[in-house]
Amino acid sequence: MSRTRVLVIEDGYEYSEMLDRFLATDFDFERAGDGASALARCGDGFAGIFLDMRFDRVSPDQLLGDLAATTQRFHGDVARARRFLEDNQGTFVLAALRADGCTLPVVFSHDFSSEPRRFAHLQRLHGPVGYLPDSASPKDIHAALSAFGVSP
Repeated sequence: MSRTRVLVIEDGYEYSEMLDRFLATDFDFERAGDGASALARCGDGFAGIFLDMRFDRVSPDQLLGDLAATTQRFHGDVARARRFLEDNQGTFVLAALRADGCTLPVVFSHDFSSEPRRFAHLQRLHGPVGYLPDSASPKDIHAALSAFGVSP
């Protein structure tokens, strides 16, 4: 029996391992460790994407976004600019996926509840997009994927 394929984009293995452990009876989860890998895999027959927001374990050359422009925005502070790109890498990955023509539904692992305007902006620019806080249970993740039509 064929299971629904979901691309997990994260710089570690926490989500991939947890999703495989608790939801593998309904889904096949495959991991991409950075934005470039995700771009290369988006058209591989996935039904949806589970996307981490923070990427602090990839090398700076693997980060999407313009480090020079971001450094200028932070008045020449390269370390602060890199942290900004790391902390918000999920949004850069999402923008790159959409620019590349990937229209798959995306569920962020990030709590946007205190940033409703930011999330509404992401939905407007890059929908369909949803989110779950990092503390979401496997049941919550299954429900969020299913809400976007990513269901077994």
